[in-house]
Parts: sequence; C-alpha cells; structure tokens
Amino acid sequence: MTEAGGQDDDALAHLAERKMRFLFALRSHGVTDPRVLTAMEKVDRGRFVRGVFAGRAYEDMPLPIACGQTISQPSVVGLMTQALAVGPRDTVLEVGTGSGYQAAILAQLARRVYTVDRWRRLVREASELFRDLGLVNVTAMTTDGSFGLPDQAPFDRILVTAAAEDPPGPLLQQLKIGGIMVLPVGQSDAVQHLIKVTRTERGFDYTELRQVRFVPLVEGLGNE
Repeated sequence: MTEAGGQDDDALAHLAERKMRFLFALRSHGVTDPRVLTAMEKVDRGRFVRGVFAGRAYEDMPLPIACGQTISQPSVVGLMTQALAVGPRDTVLEVGTGSGYQAAILAQLARRVYTVDRWRRLVREASELFRDLGLVNVTAMTTDGSFGLPDQAPFDRILVTAAAEDPPGPLLQQLKIGGIMVLPVGQSDAVQHLIKVTRTERGFDYTELRQVRFVPLVEGLGNE
C-alpha cells in the first residue's frame, strides 16, 4: 500500500468513526425511529456546514450559517422529525430553510417537501445543494414563512424551525385534519418549548415535548 493510499484509508476510517458517533449521539438523545435514523445517516451534515465550522459538522451542536442563522443541533433535528411522524405519501411544509439540512432529511421520508425562508441567499444555496444531491421532491422558495404557502395548502405535516410567541394562525389553518405541526414557541430571549400540534375535527391538540432554543420567527423578507 502506498503512503497516499494509507492516508486515504485513515481518512475514510476517521470519517466512518465520526458518523458512528453521530448516530450514537442521536440514539442517546431519544431518536429511535428507524426511518428517521436511516434518513439522517443518508444525509451528510458535512455538506451543509461551510467555512471554519466544517470540521464540527458531526458534533451534536448547533452551528452558525450565513445571514445570522444556525444549522440546528442534530439531536433536535432528529427529535423534531420523529415527532412529525412523516409518512411516505405526505406533503410537508418546512418554515425556515436555513442550510437545507432539515429539508433534505424530510425529503427522505415524504412524497413532497416545500421549504421556505425569508433569506434569498439561504434559499439559493440550499437549492443548489438539493440539485447536487438529486433531491427532486424538494421545492425551496423565498417568502415570509409566517404566512405559509396557501397556494399549496393543505399540508399533512408542517415543521417550523424558528420560534414564534404562538403558533401562527395561517399555518394552523393550512394543516389538514389529522395533520401534525411541530414548532418551537416562546420569546427569543427566554425559554422556548418545542410543541406538537395535531389538528382534529374539533380543533387543535397541543403537546409539549421539551425545552429548546431557536432563532426567532421574523415577518418580512431579509435583505440578502
């Protein structure tokens, strides 16, 4: 074996070890759904983390991305996805594209994913990644996510990756009967709670899941 070949083997072994630790961290935080774990194993978080933080892509921690936003902690991504209980025939709306990592995972589980963000740059860069990864069932758009996507509604599942004080009314109305929405709620400078909202024939049922910390849900479009 040449020295270069040995270095390549070492790099591959190191990457495999990091990914194994990554999956172990997910399980240890309560991500146990086999479909979710398989999806998160298939989607390489390293493709969605750029610049000086790229070397920390497989750590269970949130990381900064462009436009003052973050890529969420993988265990939180897993728990939110698990709570959403996405079926293979579902149409999903994600509010807060960010890096595109969450949408890429949803694309492994759902029939169709619409993801929206107020930052044009984030939507552009995520769309490029979706194309590179061959994710043909994801559509990314620049729009004010607090109003949802009425032209594509209703949705089987809605996932919000930014915190509002209360679940936005337009998003609640765009959820199908029997549909599920998972989102953080609370003031941006205080404790936030991840909640699961299920729409029933009689109204909405709310379940509190855990404490979290997300960037705030902001109305309007960004300037980048």
